[in-house]
Amino acid sequence: MKIEVSIVTINYNGLEDTCALIETIPFNENMEVIVVDNASKNQEAETIAQRYPQVKVIQSERNLGFAGGNNLGIQSAQGKYLFLINNDTIFKEFNIQFLIDRMISSPDIGIVCPKIRFAWGNNPIQYAGYTRLSRISIRNHAIGFNEEDHGQYDTARPTPYAHGAAMFIRRDAIDKVGLMPECYFLYYEELDWSIMFIRAGYQIWYEPKCTIYHKESQATGQNSPLRTYYLTRNRLLLVRRNPQEFNKTLAYIYLIGIVALRDIAKKTFFSRFDLLKATLHGLLDFILKQNTSINIKL
Repeated sequence: MKIEVSIVTINYNGLEDTCALIETIPFNENMEVIVVDNASKNQEAETIAQRYPQVKVIQSERNLGFAGGNNLGIQSAQGKYLFLINNDTIFKEFNIQFLIDRMISSPDIGIVCPKIRFAWGNNPIQYAGYTRLSRISIRNHAIGFNEEDHGQYDTARPTPYAHGAAMFIRRDAIDKVGLMPECYFLYYEELDWSIMFIRAGYQIWYEPKCTIYHKESQATGQNSPLRTYYLTRNRLLLVRRNPQEFNKTLAYIYLIGIVALRDIAKKTFFSRFDLLKATLHGLLDFILKQNTSINIKL
C-alpha cells in the first residue's frame, strides 16, 4: 500500500528521547517512521533498529546537522506528506489527521505546523505561530510562548514561519522549493526554508487541532558554546542569504555593532570565556567564509 505520511526524526546521542518519541507513535500500514542517526556514539542506531524493527533507521557516517540529517531522511522517505519532528518531542494524542485535513484544504499550503506545548509542568505553550522577523534586529517571537493553554490560540491561521520542532510538509512542495539549506548546520535553517516556501508561492499554516509536546534543547543545552556559535553566525547568514527580506546594511550594523559587541562585553565581564570564544568564532566564520549561498535541490 502506498505510504501517505513519512515521519522523520534525527537522533544524535539522544537514544532515550528518540525511543520515548517512537513509543507514542501508533504505527499503521499508511505510515513509515524514519530515524536518521547523525553519527551518534555507543551504537545508538543499532539499538533503535533492534528495539523497533518497524522503524527505518538510516545511519550517517558523520554529523550532518539539523538540515543535513532531515534532508537525508527526506530523500529516503516515500510518503506524500512528510512530518519532520524533533526527537525530543512526544505525542499525547496522535491527531495528525488534522494536519492532513488542513494541508488538503488548499493546494497553496506547503507546510502546516501543529500547536507545540512544552513537555514539562502544566505544559505551557511554546508555539502558536510566529510574528514576522524585524527587518533590522532579525528578531520575532512565538505567539503564546510560555502561556497556559486556555484555548486562546485554537484558531487555525497562516503564519510567516514554520517551527523546526514539528513541520508537516507537502512532498511535491519540497520538489519545487528544494531541500532545507545545509549551510546553517544548526539554528535558523527552518526560518530560511520558510522564506523559500513563501517565495515559491506557498503558505505556511498553524493548525492547533494537533498538538505535540516538546522537551526543548536537550541536545545542545541552553547556554552552550555550540549554541552561542551558531546563533551568532546564523543570524548574519540569514540576512546575507535573504537581502530582499531584510534591510541588509542596517541589520549588519545592528547585529555586529550592537548585539555582538554587547555579547562580547557581557561574556568578558562574567568570565564566560568559552562563550566569548564561540561568539568571536561565529563572527569570524561569517566574515571570512563567503560560500554560503547553498540551495540544494532534489
